[in-house]
Parts: sequence; structure tokens; C-alpha cells
Amino acid sequence: MATLRVLELYSGIGGMHYALQESGIPAQVVAAIDINTTANQIYRHNFPDTPLWNKTIEGITVDDFNKLSFDMILMSPPCQPFTRIGLQGDIADPRTKSFLYILDILPRLCRRPRFILLENVKGFETSSARGLLVKTLSECGYTFQEVMVSPISVGIPNSRLRYFLIARISSEELKVSEILDAFPLTAESDSSNQPTVLSPILSPPTGQSENNMEGSHILYKLETTTDAQRKMDQNKDLSVRQIKDFLEPHVEDSMEQHLLPPKTLLRYSFLLDIVKPTCRRSVCFTKGYGRYVEGTGSVLQCCTETEMESVFTGLDQCSEEEKVQQLSKLKLRYFTPREVANLMGFPQSFSFPAQISTIQQYRVLGNSLNVVVVARLLQLLVS
Repeated sequence: MATLRVLELYSGIGGMHYALQESGIPAQVVAAIDINTTANQIYRHNFPDTPLWNKTIEGITVDDFNKLSFDMILMSPPCQPFTRIGLQGDIADPRTKSFLYILDILPRLCRRPRFILLENVKGFETSSARGLLVKTLSECGYTFQEVMVSPISVGIPNSRLRYFLIARISSEELKVSEILDAFPLTAESDSSNQPTVLSPILSPPTGQSENNMEGSHILYKLETTTDAQRKMDQNKDLSVRQIKDFLEPHVEDSMEQHLLPPKTLLRYSFLLDIVKPTCRRSVCFTKGYGRYVEGTGSVLQCCTETEMESVFTGLDQCSEEEKVQQLSKLKLRYFTPREVANLMGFPQSFSFPAQISTIQQYRVLGNSLNVVVVARLLQLLVS
């Protein structure tokens, strides 16, 4: 295959670029475009030879795009207009302006790209933006498939369910069976992490709501029996690797700086998602990891000899000092940014410039994507 010329939109820290490398497809990124200055510093640090445009997409003319003569578009538009915890402004949100501009210029390009891959959050699949996307692609002669995939399906112990669309100009349709072969069903019972190929009209099954506590009594740590059973099932799934495979080898030497402070332990102990190195699961790491606790990512129990139940049972009856003493037995710490990057499939060659703070590293990783998942989709798209 001839080397593909690739345009990387919303390039962030280069997750798509790394996925392209991981896929083994002969390709050259002819331009990467983003306006986040921190992300651009990291991108340039890792890909110094790739042209990086620090400008708004809607500020680039059709002529400028035509001059790039690209064969493929990779893009991960801003997710805030579609995320479940946001306002869900959809196409009325100003942050969709650049994406709508892309849909507007696609039919007007001198040479339309042969391949397109788009990633976004769960929620995009029911948006008006998605409706405009598939309408534009159909009118431009693309065949496409949409799929919801989590890294669990490629053996990575991290839940990060995302919407993906792969499209190509071809008379040969993308086969659903090939997609499902690339992302096999896991043995776990949690349907929210299973790969789902979407029909052209219908939304995917949502599975049981994470907040649905009907028929489940609370155990210690504000956890229902249903929650506990789901986590046990996930940890029994031998098709998924263990957390310890993704940990930094010598981080215990500097563990103190990653330990959860007493104030955090006191305030959020009953809400923490705690995993051990032998676990085969972790929750999605978001851009708030390290700053906020609830719903931003799992924390690691370093002292595995201590039973979690023994620490949490009767904890609410203890004084604050006793609570801290009890909780400290678990030696709970944040995953390091390098470990989060490992769980997101970034290669060991990926690194951060020295001036990027730990909080900034967590933030840009939370905005990125799983490299291994995208690499498999690219292989399917180009095959």
C-alpha cells in the first residue's frame, strides 16, 4: 500500500498519531491541528517533525485543506456538548462550531479523503451532530459503521466506553462480523463495557444504569451487592490483563507524593473506586483525576495484605483521627500519569516535557483516547 497522507484534527497529545503507528499502516501525518497550548507542547515534544497548526479549524480555508491533499482524516471533536454530565448543548454549543465547519467543507474538497475515523463520548450517538455527520457522509458516497467500544475488549483493565465511526469511499461495505471479531465479547456481566455495533438509526442498548440500586442493599463503602458482584465478575475475566502489568516498576520508592491526603480520605473514602494490582478492572480516568475524586478514576490499594472490608466496617462510628489511621492501612494512592498513559495504550516512547505539571498531565490524558482500540479500528478501516 502507498503511504497514506493523514490529517489529524483535534490532535491533542497525539493519541491518534500513536494509534496510526500502532496499526502498522504506512502513513504520514501531513498536519496536526489543535488550539490547546499545553497539548500542543506535548505533541511537539513527541512528534517534532510533524507540522502542528495552532489555529482554529474554522479559520482554515478550503484551499488550505486542498493543498494538504490528504487521504485520511482522524478526529476527536470536543466531547463537552455530548457528555452525560454536561449540559448536552449538542449543535447549539459553540464548541461544535469547528465540527460543523468540517461537515460543511467535506463535500467541497477537491479530493475527498478515502478514510475517516471519528471518536467521541457515549452520548454522541444520539446527538443531532451525529445525525448531520451520517447524512453528510452518505451524501458524499461513504460507507460507514458506528461502534461503541471499551478497552476491556482488547484486554486492557480500564473501562472507557466510547463512540467510534469508521468511514471509507468504497463500494465494499464494512462488515459487522469483522468489527465484532476485532473486539470480542468479554466474560464479564457488565453490559455497559461490551462492544456494540450501532444500527444506522437506533441507539445502542444502555444496559443497567450505574445508579440503579433497585433490589440491592448497601454493603460497606456505599457499595451495593450488585456493584460488588459486577466487580468480582470483572476480576475473574482472564481475557483481561491485571493492573500490575501497567504499573511503573519503581513507583513505590516515591509513593508518598501519590498517596491520597488525609483530607481526601476523610471526605471521599466511601466513594472511592479502589483496585488492587491483581484486579482486572478500573474505571475511566477523566481530566479531573488528581484534583477531584468522585467519578474521575480508580485509586490503587498498595498494602494488599490489609482487607478492605476490615477497614471500612464500622468506620462511620470512628473519630476523624481513627478514620485516618484505619484508611491509611490501605496505602491508597493515585495512579501516576505514566500508569494512566499505559492503561490508555500509549507506548513507552511517549513522554511529557519537563515543564508540564502532574495535574496538567492528568488533564490532557483524560481528554485523550485509547491508542490500542483506535489502532484496531484503523486496521479494519484500511483492510
